[in-house]
Amino acid sequence: MSTFHTETKTSLKEEDIPLIIQHWARILNIKAGWINDFDKFIIKYVMLFLKCKPKEFKFRVWDVDNNKQIQSFNGHSNHVYCVKFSPYHYYNHRRNIICSSSNDNTIRFWDIKDDKQLQIFSQHTGWISSIAFSSFSGGRYLCSGSGDNTVRLWDVETSKSLHIFNGHEAGVWCVDISPLQSNNNSYNNKSNNIGVIGGNGHTICSGSIDKTIRMWDIETAQQLIVFKGHKYTVISVKYGSNDLGIIGGSNTILSGSDESIRLWDIRSGQQIQVFDGHADNMNAVEYSPFVVDNNEIGGSSNVICSGSSDNKICFWDIRSNKKELYVINGDEEDNGIFCLKFIRLNKKGNSDRGCGINLCYGTGKGLIYLWG
Repeated sequence: MSTFHTETKTSLKEEDIPLIIQHWARILNIKAGWINDFDKFIIKYVMLFLKCKPKEFKFRVWDVDNNKQIQSFNGHSNHVYCVKFSPYHYYNHRRNIICSSSNDNTIRFWDIKDDKQLQIFSQHTGWISSIAFSSFSGGRYLCSGSGDNTVRLWDVETSKSLHIFNGHEAGVWCVDISPLQSNNNSYNNKSNNIGVIGGNGHTICSGSIDKTIRMWDIETAQQLIVFKGHKYTVISVKYGSNDLGIIGGSNTILSGSDESIRLWDIRSGQQIQVFDGHADNMNAVEYSPFVVDNNEIGGSSNVICSGSSDNKICFWDIRSNKKELYVINGDEEDNGIFCLKFIRLNKKGNSDRGCGINLCYGTGKGLIYLWG
């Protein structure tokens, strides 16, 4: 018998996967233009970000509880590609700060409370499609991927560019920073400062229009591995996490491109799995908080999730390249699934069937859907 777990180790039958997903209801529809990215708020409630209507060049903040826009931020002179809450400002200064990157070649920081711009990083010479904060040193370090073919590492505390990573032959579309290598997963872990990151094995991975994924040493800025196999632009890359019990942990990288999702082993530099099933471009990949115990494979398996321009969200067993576990079919008029995120909302009335886990995704039509 196969069983199905969440990150809290709640055991369910594998056949409950579609039941959990069917239990999720679409409870939030926000229409405001083509959505590029969204992230969860650190404290009281969840906020969602999106780029707004063409030529508006702003992003908006929403309160999920009441389905209302709280704020919108102007300042970029071109389209906003990516937005994140800054863990550095929250954990070190108890300030709620947003970081955004844009087609105007800048990264900007915004204060939610005071409704003003705080910092601007302007050293890139091309669009900036992706940003990621470090999970160590209190979120002090930020990496960015740009149309100038480079990845940069920034010190948020000093506003300085620390390293430039050269090697890609075309624009860098997505980036991620490796998680902690120890059992101490606190954002306030001060031992992992920039002087010892390379020694601890911390790396950056980046996906590019040149069809490759490259991994870099954070301290030395040296290229470590080049992964080849995708046919088109690599749209999404994610490191595995030891915290979620991912098979292979932080020694794996998940990527999405063309119509496939691929899993890579960092230690061998080889592709482990390829997942085919989508009928259009892959736009987003995520490790889910679910685990499957499958006797046919032997042992536990993580579940990954993918979103595509074919308006489908697919769930896959990470250790099996067989048919997807389940498929959420979006509306035909959604114009593609472009971003997705698993979150936990602290809301009353969460049923055991839903496991307290919510799935958010954004569409090309300009809607944010929240399933939970």
